[in-house]
Amino acid sequence: MADQTIRIGFIGAGGIARQRHLPGLQKISGVELVVVANQHMSSAEKVAAEYGFRRATDNWQEVIGADDVDAVFIAAPPYLHREATLAALDAGKHVFCQARLARNYAEARDMYEAARRSKLVTMVCPPPHALRGDYFVKKLLADGYLGQLREVHVHSLQDAYANPETPLHWRQDAFISGYNTLYLGMLVEVLHRWAGYFNQVTALSATHTPRRKKAGSVQEVLVGIADSLGIVGRMNNGALAVFHFSGAVHFPGESRIELYGSKGTLIYAVSSHKILAAQAGEKELKPVEIPAELVREWTAEADFINAIRTGAPVSPDFEEGLRYMEFTEAVYRSARQGQAIPLPLEPEA
Repeated sequence: MADQTIRIGFIGAGGIARQRHLPGLQKISGVELVVVANQHMSSAEKVAAEYGFRRATDNWQEVIGADDVDAVFIAAPPYLHREATLAALDAGKHVFCQARLARNYAEARDMYEAARRSKLVTMVCPPPHALRGDYFVKKLLADGYLGQLREVHVHSLQDAYANPETPLHWRQDAFISGYNTLYLGMLVEVLHRWAGYFNQVTALSATHTPRRKKAGSVQEVLVGIADSLGIVGRMNNGALAVFHFSGAVHFPGESRIELYGSKGTLIYAVSSHKILAAQAGEKELKPVEIPAELVREWTAEADFINAIRTGAPVSPDFEEGLRYMEFTEAVYRSARQGQAIPLPLEPEA
């Protein structure tokens, strides 16, 4: 089974597919790129020619129905994730789903339950943020380097929406993207791996530019996704977590995760992967190198193919995706209702 040929179909082939998934798959022996679907036939044909797909289509259902496809990469925006995933699993095909898992918790729950019912491999694309030091930070925490975790601070500011004249991005369209906001789900996913889950969320939101023009149009529409989020969460381990996300600031600086424990402090710059750390009694924070043997490289595509061939576990799986979608929706429920939201979530009436 280790050399089993795996035939792949793609639904969507945007930036992340071309930057990571397709080059990653091309490096794996015994992987065949069979069919790619894009919204426009011309773009599908261009991707097919560039990466060696046998054929192209502008109808994603053709990928699901193809007899010569074993596994489907769903690289379309979140609005299609639930429908395409359920159809693929029903057709007996393994699924690799682009992050974020779904638009909301209900859709994510449907996908998770369908995955549990199947005997197929289901994997979510991991975020590259903080990936390189993932194993190292988890080891430090497990070894007690920080002691009892007390505080978690997540600082993630961006400038994508700072200019009110910038047209509406699809990620600000609630129909397309749902509750997914900035780096929220990605950094919560990282925290879940490092420190566990939450039992309560309280949040405030702000939309600094409530209306924007549609791209290529003079028509203005409501912005459905917050420009800024302030969040306080209580973790199951007793730590208090404070998050600040914004896409509407100038000169934002690098996103970071700060971990404060009873024995020390660790600060992780999530894009450059630079770590500052120190234990109580030391004079100041100092740079810490990630040991070579603990570096986590990008292996998402290889992990997915290996799981199909050998039955090995994958991470993130659909349960991990469900957990960050639960947190994400709790943030919006709290901001809307003006109260703390307990976790796990109860379905909305």
